Amino acid sequence: MAHEFKDIDPNAPAGAKLTNWFENRFPTAFDAYRVHMSEYYAPKNFNFWYIFGSLALLVLVIQIVTGIFLVMHYKPDAEKAFASVEYIMRDVPWGWLIRYMHSTGASAFFVVVYLHMFRGLLYGSYRKPRELVWIFGCAIFLVLMAEAFMGYLLPWGQMSYWGAQVIVNLFSAIPFIGPDLALLIRGDYVVGDATLNRFFSFHVIAVPLVLLGLVVAHLLALHDVGSNNPDGIEIKGPNAPKDAKGHPLDGIPFHPYYTVHDIFGVTVFLFLFSAVVFFAPEFGGYFLEYNNFIPADPLKTPSHIAPVWYFTPFYSMLRAITSEMMYVLIACVLLGAGFGVLKSRLPAAVKGVVAIVALGVIAMMLSIDAKFWGVVVMGGAVIILFALPWLDCSPVKSIRYRPSWHKYLYGIFVINFVILAYLGVQPPSPIGERVSQVGTLFYFGFFLLMPWWSRLGKTKPVPDRVTFKPH
Repeated sequence: MAHEFKDIDPNAPAGAKLTNWFENRFPTAFDAYRVHMSEYYAPKNFNFWYIFGSLALLVLVIQIVTGIFLVMHYKPDAEKAFASVEYIMRDVPWGWLIRYMHSTGASAFFVVVYLHMFRGLLYGSYRKPRELVWIFGCAIFLVLMAEAFMGYLLPWGQMSYWGAQVIVNLFSAIPFIGPDLALLIRGDYVVGDATLNRFFSFHVIAVPLVLLGLVVAHLLALHDVGSNNPDGIEIKGPNAPKDAKGHPLDGIPFHPYYTVHDIFGVTVFLFLFSAVVFFAPEFGGYFLEYNNFIPADPLKTPSHIAPVWYFTPFYSMLRAITSEMMYVLIACVLLGAGFGVLKSRLPAAVKGVVAIVALGVIAMMLSIDAKFWGVVVMGGAVIILFALPWLDCSPVKSIRYRPSWHKYLYGIFVINFVILAYLGVQPPSPIGERVSQVGTLFYFGFFLLMPWWSRLGKTKPVPDRVTFKPH
């Protein structure tokens, strides 16, 4: 059915006439604006934790725009890549600024994404009906890690080269297919020109397309079910109070209220972002490692190889899995299977399956090298996030109405994650190894035991409507 043109008063202002002209010829865009902005009602009690989603979108735009300008001068050739980066930094007008914006943006992306995910953890934003929103978000995080890793190789400095060498070689630990898989990823028997070209093509074209698709899916799924809020109360449910037009009384239009809210957050963020770009782009060696200002040399291994800071918590978990640690993991499997067989109310047939699977897993753990299980643990640390909506069994969503000790548990979880991140950038040591092993067990225990501990304690009464203080 054809769209009906809307007439406008001939004496209307020029701006209104121009808007009407576009709306008559592109009504879909204006409908999308109304659905997702001016007529999208968000809870009126958002706090500062809710700015990180829009900041992630801002950093994505920064990365795409700066990446386009960098690609104009970068050469994906093992002989010329490092020199092309130096050319960008020294000879291209404002090239140093574009490069530092891109490198700082990579770290800023993970800062805001980690904070965005933590907000979801605090307020139960992964709970029904937002399970798919959370799954899309976790997929974005996973793809973002792949994008960052591939981009990390492109400067072709010492840490780029040897970091890629270590990570790609981890795939060779996978039984049967590992060596062939590592060869496929590298494109050669060593990290070299073929690897650089593969990572460049994925970093610039393939992975960003997937990332953009997931971001769109994440936002569409969010706006279909509505945003969560610090109280964890549904403002658009069948029993939620509404006005005569059907709009939620506890909601306000996203535009102009939260666009102004987000603009303030963007302004503060850009001050901090600019301070890093102009005054400390290396950020003490965490954003840009000093060894990466040295050209890649396959014959000279750095004394200590570590990934960028945002990968280090998971790298610590990888290094924590030693031959000794395997016995601890086997004991954990035995305890879990024993509880499932002896204490749970599962049917007898299911208990038998649990016992058989546990024995099979233990047999594999004894027969396969610990290096492989380190890779499994590192990957599992991200994959387990996808299951969070079904692991949390608390009767309330928000941390506000959970038992007070939950806040301390979440605080310990954050501290543990930061300690793992710190240990990941440090050279291996016996004390660091033990701490990282305890931290790894706590990380997985936090999630795997969540169906049990999330039910403990007395919850506080949840109000019927959101709590809101005008300011």
